[in-house]
Amino acid sequence: MSTVSPLEPVIGQVTTVPPPEDTPTVTADEPAVQPEVFRAAVTSLTAVTVRAEVRVEPLRPPQRLAPWSYALSAEIISPDGIDLASGRLVLLHDPDGHEAWDGVLRLVAYASAELDDQMGVDPMLPSVGWSWLTSALDERDAAYRAAGGTVTQTTSTRFGDLAGPSTTVSMEMRASWTADDTELSRHLLAFVDLLCIAAGLPPEGVTILSPG
Repeated sequence: MSTVSPLEPVIGQVTTVPPPEDTPTVTADEPAVQPEVFRAAVTSLTAVTVRAEVRVEPLRPPQRLAPWSYALSAEIISPDGIDLASGRLVLLHDPDGHEAWDGVLRLVAYASAELDDQMGVDPMLPSVGWSWLTSALDERDAAYRAAGGTVTQTTSTRFGDLAGPSTTVSMEMRASWTADDTELSRHLLAFVDLLCIAAGLPPEGVTILSPG
């Protein structure tokens, strides 16, 4: 995952500093000048404001998946320090296009979250999890095509002296889709929406009152 310059963590907002021009992901015989399409796509990602519960930071992107790449991490941590959900969103750009992508801009996402026991045993969870992503993209009006991926449902049981709940259920999603244009802010917001749903957060602006 070309190297990005070290940046201070930003909570509630993606950094507005795009990756420096002297550290692109390119092969030895390619010019070290970012294509305008890639530059515009990265700019749209780095100018997004997300809800305060989500922490978004730049990551070292993958080196060999495409001539140009950029990556972000996202995580949701509860006030008492519990990791509720986390993920990565990677932008890949191939100026020559890619037949499997049906385009030149591909977004690759990974998300994971621990779920409550009741939801975790639902055999429909993989289908529901996939619908969280596609519905989020649709609701954010993110223009996309050629979406595909996998959703994995895992139950883990602790024995002996291991600390923590005896049984935990987690969901992992690996997905990718092609963006129709360089306006990727809606795609990032949709990905954040997916993580928030998986983490069990209420809709933005809604406060859950404690009983009593």
